[in-house]
Amino acid sequence: MAIMITEECINCGACEPECPNTAIYEGGVNWELTGKSYGDGDAAPSGATGFYSSEFFYIVPDKCTECKGFHDEPQCAAVCPVDCCIPDPKHVETEEQLDYLTRNHIRFLQGYFFYKPLPFKELVKVLLSKPKVKIRVE
Repeated sequence: MAIMITEECINCGACEPECPNTAIYEGGVNWELTGKSYGDGDAAPSGATGFYSSEFFYIVPDKCTECKGFHDEPQCAAVCPVDCCIPDPKHVETEEQLDYLTRNHIRFLQGYFFYKPLPFKELVKVLLSKPKVKIRVE
């Protein structure tokens, strides 16, 4: 699950300090994840592309959780004066997947961090295939 910033962004910067996951970056600024820097044209570890902007603020989908676990609603959308922070249709995670990841103390909740969005049972199979991951299936 992730939010995206549309071209209607006026670059006011209100959204950036509100993000609890540091997923929002000013246009043209490189972004970081687990100590590695990424820039224009670089794919995220999940394979996500097309989110970087050199013109306006952008959100890294691998880092965005729509503020789940922090707030009741995405804070970027709550403070945006032009309503350009909207759900990203390319990065969707079901509530069932989110609940499962949260119960198993997996910090990075956005489904694309692991793999493309999957039905719950297929997501469990992917997670079980990862080394050093202990999962309790209920």
